[in-house]
Amino acid sequence: MTKTAAIIGGGVIGGGWAARFALNGWNARVFDPDRQAARKIGEVMANARRSLPGLTDVALPAEGAITFHDSIHEAVEGAAWIQESVPERLDIKHKTFGAIQQACDPAAVIGSSTSGFKPSELQQGAARPEQIMVAHPFNPVYLLPLVELVPGNGIDGPMVDRAKEILTGLGMYPLHLKKEIDAHVADRFLEAVWREALWLVKDGIATTEEIDNAIRYGFGIRWAQMGLFETYRVAGGEAGMKHFMAQFGPCLQWPWTKLTDVPEFTEELVDLIAGQSDAQSGAHSIRELERIRDNNLVTMMRGLKAQDWGAGALLNAQEKAMRSATALGARAADLPADAPVLTARRTVPLDWTDYNGHMTESRYLHAFADATDRFMEIIGCDAAYIASGGSYFTAETHIRHLDEVHAGAVIEIRTRVMEGAGKKMHLFHEMTEGDRLLATGEHFLLHVSLETRKPSAPSAGIEAALRRFAEAHAALPAPDGAGRHIGAPR
Repeated sequence: MTKTAAIIGGGVIGGGWAARFALNGWNARVFDPDRQAARKIGEVMANARRSLPGLTDVALPAEGAITFHDSIHEAVEGAAWIQESVPERLDIKHKTFGAIQQACDPAAVIGSSTSGFKPSELQQGAARPEQIMVAHPFNPVYLLPLVELVPGNGIDGPMVDRAKEILTGLGMYPLHLKKEIDAHVADRFLEAVWREALWLVKDGIATTEEIDNAIRYGFGIRWAQMGLFETYRVAGGEAGMKHFMAQFGPCLQWPWTKLTDVPEFTEELVDLIAGQSDAQSGAHSIRELERIRDNNLVTMMRGLKAQDWGAGALLNAQEKAMRSATALGARAADLPADAPVLTARRTVPLDWTDYNGHMTESRYLHAFADATDRFMEIIGCDAAYIASGGSYFTAETHIRHLDEVHAGAVIEIRTRVMEGAGKKMHLFHEMTEGDRLLATGEHFLLHVSLETRKPSAPSAGIEAALRRFAEAHAALPAPDGAGRHIGAPR
């Protein structure tokens, strides 16, 4: 049965909530007096549809309907979850909660997206105070999992359990705070960093870009996968959190920041933090935590590399410089045509290995596809040419997996042109580690017009470069495995 959520307030956050619910199979009823609400939420939904489903390797449920309603009463009727995302004014929120509780199911959860108000403030004058709780998300709501769930000081019970169940079902992480405080937890961190950043800009120490780069090229990536305390536990080395605090604790008394109101570094505080850190991370040795950290950092930065953003853009620039210094940066005219062409020389990364500890099948294809792209660049089918409207599309692929390879291995791919005339390009790749032949990949491609999406003739320059390799490679002995069908003897 399709569940129903009511979204009261359809701005950036409310729209994100609507997308999160709808893409997880809930119907979302929206109330917002803004005449542009449907357009704005439609645009948020378009972004959510292209991104959220890619987080999971299992298809999301059938998308729920988003409907727009003329009154709070109409929107909340029959809803199991009601999310308030109106402006951050307590009087507006009280009026909104009053209207919601007049019409909603008493068993429905009423969550507030407030970033600053405490639940006790939100519940003032409410008919059923326990029904209202803070459910503070982070933008974009449809992607980021954290929700600060604050039902009030010490309040627990079936309503809170139901809220956790619903949020978890949406793929979110409800951080249940047992004690309320202004701005909850996460925004207090952000506010501290924000204040310090404002001072650094005002005092001429750093620009906004330099501050952003300090975060995204350094501690921001570490925090994204280990948080604050676990990061510092690793920094303490084998002696752990107590050693880190003993070494760096005195820094809190130094005038490093404008935020100088710090707790006294007593033995009780050190023991409290060290004990909680042991409970959090003590199941792993420091060396294990370092390996976990490194795996996560490599995976994250490689993801950024694919988007050419942040630390990933730095990796791409380094890679381009390294490639240009070797034969991998050459073009057709600079390469001899009487031998297979080196199209890849790379290290197998950590995230290319599977549960058997060796490179997974899909990564062989990934490596061969990169080699094909590199050969296309060599003959002139580069980014500029593709932008002009022509490219090669793969029509057929055959891969033989001959030997296993592990993370850290340096592999090379050499490419032969089996056929290169007119619209056709037939390539044969051989992947090796040293003298070991790991795999072969045979690919048949057709040149295509990106305007018509149909086969077309390549430019004269590309065809000439391709034909040069094809004619020279035809004189070489036929490569083992070329044209071989599945199951044929090696």
